[in-house]
Amino acid sequence: MAVDVLLGLQWGDEGKGKIVDFLAPQYDAVARFQGGPNAGHTLYINGKKHVLHTIPSGVFHDKPINIIGNGVVIDPITFQAEANKLTEAGADLNKKLFIAKKAHLILPTHKILDAASEASKGSAKIGSTLKGIGPTYMDKTGRNGLRVGDILSSNFLQKYNALKEKHESLLKLYDYSYDITAAEKEWMQSISFLRSMNLIDCEYFIQEMISNGKSILAEGAQGSMLDIDFGTYPFVTSSNTITAAACTGLGIAPKHIAEVIGITKAYCTRVGSGPFPTELNDETGELLRKEGNEFGATTGRPRRCGWIDIPALNYVNQLNGVSQLIITKADVLNIFDEIKICTSYKVGNQISKQIPFDICDSTIESQYESMNGWKSTGNANSLKSLPVALQQFVQHIEQLTNVKVTYISVGPEREQLIACN
Repeated sequence: MAVDVLLGLQWGDEGKGKIVDFLAPQYDAVARFQGGPNAGHTLYINGKKHVLHTIPSGVFHDKPINIIGNGVVIDPITFQAEANKLTEAGADLNKKLFIAKKAHLILPTHKILDAASEASKGSAKIGSTLKGIGPTYMDKTGRNGLRVGDILSSNFLQKYNALKEKHESLLKLYDYSYDITAAEKEWMQSISFLRSMNLIDCEYFIQEMISNGKSILAEGAQGSMLDIDFGTYPFVTSSNTITAAACTGLGIAPKHIAEVIGITKAYCTRVGSGPFPTELNDETGELLRKEGNEFGATTGRPRRCGWIDIPALNYVNQLNGVSQLIITKADVLNIFDEIKICTSYKVGNQISKQIPFDICDSTIESQYESMNGWKSTGNANSLKSLPVALQQFVQHIEQLTNVKVTYISVGPEREQLIACN
C-alpha cells in the first residue's frame, strides 16, 4: 500500500489539522514527519476546539494509529500536557500513539538558547516561536543531539548533562540571564511520562505496515514556503517541510509516495518576519484578519494577511509534486465584493511568475486579476450549491495551477468541507 502526503502550501496555518482529521478514517495510520511544538493544528469536533502541537491530527478517530516520526523534535513538557488533555477528551494514547526512538528531544537549555539568540538579533529577528526548535535541529545536524531512544539508556543522565554543559558554554556568549531550575525539574518528570509511551523503530514499523498493505497519511507541519532549503530564507523554519521530508522524517522510500495533497487558504497569511508579496497593510488586510480570526494557534500572534499568491503556489506545487489541492477558509472572503488573485510579480522592470532568489531583498509588486465576490457560502453542502462566483474561483485556481481542487472548506467543522467532484 502507498503513503499519501498532506502538507501546507503557504507559510503555515492553512488548516491542515482539520483536513487530516477529515481524511484520517480512510487510513490505517497518520504520521507526523517533521517540525515540533511550533505547529498548531486546530480541530473543531462537536463544536469544541482542540489544538495539537506534536501529536498527529488523527488521534480522535478509532481506525488510524498515530505516529510521531524521527523527523519531529519533541518537547517532553509540551508533549505530556498535550497528551493529558487528549486523554481527558477521550483519546486512548496507549493504543493509538507510537513515537520514533530517533526523534530528537528539546531540552530546557534549547529554549534558553532560542530566546537568547532571537533577543541578540534586535530588529533582524526571524520570528522564532521560542520553543527551542531551531537549536534542537542544530544539535541534530551537529551530531550531538539527544534522542527519544536515549531515555532508555543507562547513561541517559550523562548524555543529558553533557549536552546541557555545551549549551551553558554557548550561553556565556550572550548577555542573557536565565534560571532553568524549575523547568529542568518539570522536564525530568515529563521524561518519566515519555518512557511510558509506545517507543518504536519507526523505519521498521512503517515498512512493516506498508508490506502488510496498510495505508498511511503523512502529516506535515508549518508550510512549504517555510522550508529550510526552498522557503524565504532566512525567514524559514528549521526543517524541510516539503514532500521529500516525509521520506527522511519517517524512514520510507520515495517509491511509496502516491498522492500529495496540498492545502492552501483562499487567501494568504504569514506569522512573523519575512517577505510576503501580497501582504495587505491596509483596511482590507485588517478585515481579513478579523473575519478569519487570524491569530496564531500556538503563539497567539496576529497573522499578516493578503490575497492568494499563484506564483508562490505554483512554486511549491512543483517542489512537492502536488496531485490535488484543498482550498480552506473560502467563507472568510464572503465579506468582499471583489476578490483578487496575484498571477505574477513585477521585480524591477521585469514581469515574472517565478520566486526570485533574493526575495528578501527584492522590491516586488504583485500583479492581480480581479473576480466577483460570492458574498455568502450559506449552508452549501455540495459544489453545485456553492455560489456561482465561488465555483468560478475554484475553476480559475485549477486553470492557473493545473492541479485539481478536490475539496473546498467553507467553515471550521468537519461537515463544512465540500467535495469538488
